[in-house]
Amino acid sequence: MAGLVAPILRDDQDNPYVGISESSQAEKEKAERKVGSELGKEDFLLLLVTQMQYQDPLDPADNTDFVAQLAQFSALEQMSNLNQTVSNNSAYALIGQEVLVRITSSTGDVQEVQGSVQKVTLKNGEAYVTIEGKEYSYEDVVQVIDQGYLISTYLPSIMEQNQEYIHHDPHDIEVSGIDLGSNGYEADSFAVILADASNTDRCAVIDPKYLSFDKEKNVLTIDKTVLEGVSAGKYVLVFAFDNAGKTVVADKVTLEITGVPPHPENDILAGKPEKPDGSGSTGTGGTTGSGSTAGSGSTGTGGTTGTTTK
Repeated sequence: MAGLVAPILRDDQDNPYVGISESSQAEKEKAERKVGSELGKEDFLLLLVTQMQYQDPLDPADNTDFVAQLAQFSALEQMSNLNQTVSNNSAYALIGQEVLVRITSSTGDVQEVQGSVQKVTLKNGEAYVTIEGKEYSYEDVVQVIDQGYLISTYLPSIMEQNQEYIHHDPHDIEVSGIDLGSNGYEADSFAVILADASNTDRCAVIDPKYLSFDKEKNVLTIDKTVLEGVSAGKYVLVFAFDNAGKTVVADKVTLEITGVPPHPENDILAGKPEKPDGSGSTGTGGTTGSGSTAGSGSTGTGGTTGTTTK
């Protein structure tokens, strides 16, 4: 029975200390954990064995207590197995999904990898996802990205902005933040339509000769002369891209025109029908050829081919 308790020893200065064998010391060091880490089933079993090993022989633990603790250990093990199964099933569901993996090295450097999960592999009960031929721990997956949202990030887009044009102080309009798209959803060119904000049926395609797009800076310049006949009011610039999805952006760029137009006869919106029904005339006449929006304009074909890039 004496082997069940740790002996009290004394050092050279006659100070008492608890004598623990080398094997017990090794178990103690193994049991040491980092602050904030979680206890697992191995830790629970180690605590139970240690309790049995160092119990007081004159007042041993009740057998009922050991049975209760063993039952708790069994429940803990079953719960751990269930959690592992749920985790593995969640990993299998990621096949074909776009995910973001974040890896932190021993030096604290953070690396992020994004891609589609090709397969899921189990190793020693732990799940690993394969992205572009490389395996990463399922525990390092920090984001699952919806395909619809992912595609929307690849489509052409325009930064939201407000533009102003003053007739007595005319200047070119520069629309910035134009992204032509990427990853197979990009556009080569686009058309620009000027539309009345209060009645978008009143619109006209701006002739490409008035447009200049700097692809490096993603800035579109609209020549001021195209607006010299447009009456004061609020307008929107609609962008129609030629990508596979025919993306149209109509709610990002507003244009407010103030002052009295010096050449009202050059209004590119003049003569536009309230509701184009396919029976309209030739459009705005010789400058912009915007009658193509009505579907039957005989000469209104200008502007539909979009801008040319530098």
